[in-house]
Amino acid sequence: MKCYQAKTGELSAQWFTIDAEGQVVGRLAAQIAPILMGKHRPTYTPHIDTGDYVIVTNVDKVVFTGDKWRQKTYQRYSGHTGGQREEAAWSLLKRRPEQILELAVKRMMPKNKIGRHMLGKLKLYVGSDHPHQAQNPAPLEPYAGRPAPSGAILAPPPVEKKRRRPAAEAAATTSAAPVEDQAQETAAPAQPPAEEAPAAE
Repeated sequence: MKCYQAKTGELSAQWFTIDAEGQVVGRLAAQIAPILMGKHRPTYTPHIDTGDYVIVTNVDKVVFTGDKWRQKTYQRYSGHTGGQREEAAWSLLKRRPEQILELAVKRMMPKNKIGRHMLGKLKLYVGSDHPHQAQNPAPLEPYAGRPAPSGAILAPPPVEKKRRRPAAEAAATTSAAPVEDQAQETAAPAQPPAEEAPAAE
């Protein structure tokens, strides 16, 4: 059986748009990176760019969990002596808000020439407007909560097993039942309410 291998220019790329407002940076990047690489398609070929374009709006409204805005830092190096700089995440968001998500996606891509080509299909914009209406991008819903593990869609739902009660607990419940029945039998029956005397006319 021959495996399918895509050829260059054989598949047409699609366009998707996603709103990053209120989305966690890492989880959103984990959703975008496979689309850029083409791993969401059954025609994925490692040595050919079979990915699609992704437009991300409101990149200035992404969020981090915990206290990462203050704790997480980004380093850059100019190549000259003393040219290494370190910047906190909140400072980078004020200076270049689109670079927060761009660096997260870039570090999930292949570290070679084809990876840099795939990253060029990522379009990041501050605000809710973008200039790609002519491509008719399809809206893409961001993942809610934690990402599902691989194969979770095809896996059958887990079967709930009934918990077996210990023998001591089962014996206690069976012995307590007759005692309650005897107590109800020995209890005095409730007296019916007294009939009211007819009022004298």
